[in-house]
Amino acid sequence: MKVLMLHGINHNMFGKRDPKQYGTITLDEINASLTSLGKELGTEVECFQTNSEGEMCERIHQGYRDGVDAVLINAGAWTHYSYGIRDALAILTCPVVELHMSNIHAREAFRHVSVFAEIVKGQICGFGVDSYLLALRAAVSAAQSAPKA
Repeated sequence: MKVLMLHGINHNMFGKRDPKQYGTITLDEINASLTSLGKELGTEVECFQTNSEGEMCERIHQGYRDGVDAVLINAGAWTHYSYGIRDALAILTCPVVELHMSNIHAREAFRHVSVFAEIVKGQICGFGVDSYLLALRAAVSAAQSAPKA
């Protein structure tokens, strides 16, 4: 099984950016935790981060062509306004799990809205780095129970 983890805008600055919201964990540490849990679950996790919306859409398209079994996405601020990324995600036929380290519903009003909400399998937010690990477990479970094409 292969799961694609998509990290959005500014996530390369985890560990430096707003430690009150995101803690001091780095993106490399998050990816290492996902890879480790993936091995326990018998799943290969491929991680991708970009600050370019177009590159994110291209990577989603590649995930579709590659036939990934599930996608995790923490799109950062794009979550709240990127219809381009939303439309790219809608192409996928595998389970997609949206996640956020912070509780987006307890933050600024503009963060309460996810343009992805209608098309994802589910959302996990507010658990810090554990949001990633919970999302991976949920995605693997959803992919295992999805009907095979």
